[in-house]
Amino acid sequence: MAHDGDRGFLKGIKLSAFLDCYQEWHAFVEGLFEVLCPWPARHQLSGELLTDLRGDHHYYMFGRAMGVIAWLIIAKIIQEAFF
Repeated sequence: MAHDGDRGFLKGIKLSAFLDCYQEWHAFVEGLFEVLCPWPARHQLSGELLTDLRGDHHYYMFGRAMGVIAWLIIAKIIQEAFF
């Protein structure tokens, strides 16, 4: 039986630290919209943005994964609505 404070496999992971600063949000949003927007980017990554993505690459990859999931949901909605 788990104790009130025991979160199983999440033990030791502080969820309050998830996306708690702008660099993490920046990396997440860049990854998400890189997948959601099918057209090529109009700018090159440089400066602060590039630093944010390198420093928080896992948030960038999580954003890309959420973008793929969003496309799957959009495709399913289109399938249900039109076919």
